[in-house]
Amino acid sequence: MHIFSYQPPSIPWLDIRHVDKDIIVINKPSGLLSNPGRAPETHDCAISRVIERYPDAILVHRLDCDTSGILIFARNKKAESHLKTQFQNREAKKVYIAEVAGHVSPLSGQIDLALGPIADNPPFQQVSTQGKAAITDYQVLKLRDNSTLIELRPHTGRTHQLRVHMLALGHPILGDTFYADKAAINASPRLKLHAKSLSIIHPYKLTQMTFVSPEHF
Repeated sequence: MHIFSYQPPSIPWLDIRHVDKDIIVINKPSGLLSNPGRAPETHDCAISRVIERYPDAILVHRLDCDTSGILIFARNKKAESHLKTQFQNREAKKVYIAEVAGHVSPLSGQIDLALGPIADNPPFQQVSTQGKAAITDYQVLKLRDNSTLIELRPHTGRTHQLRVHMLALGHPILGDTFYADKAAINASPRLKLHAKSLSIIHPYKLTQMTFVSPEHF
């Protein structure tokens, strides 16, 4: 059983990257929930912080608590519906950067492994022939002494998809307390997974917009 100890970072409190009448884009820090859980201490999260400044903000999608990077919110029901449809139809394009254990080979490829929940241990996931389709493209960016900096482009948005897909390749993400072995966990004080960019069609302007937050791994 994984014990969840929630200690959300206070700096930066809210890193806003874009605001207009329809959307808000932030750079979420690692360790901050996207939305609150049942426990009172989880009230402090990305959506609650955004609502303090923009009371009309609506959560559209999520990043795992330990994942940092670009997170978008709607500011009205029309924008919410438009954005959620893009995510559901896989039209929103996401690019992640991760640092993983060992040297990944080949240097590029596609991971096509269906994922399903571990029934007696939520929210953990596993590769399963009975699971839902999950596809991730990857490209090695840099080979380091004992790790690899890698770009990940998910075609699907399954729970823990990137974590489990990298684990399945034998290269767990550094700092992943859910799936990595002790050496990979101890290699980083945080999960080395960052949502570097998100491309969407603006719900009012109907033009493509790309929001970027460079990683600092």
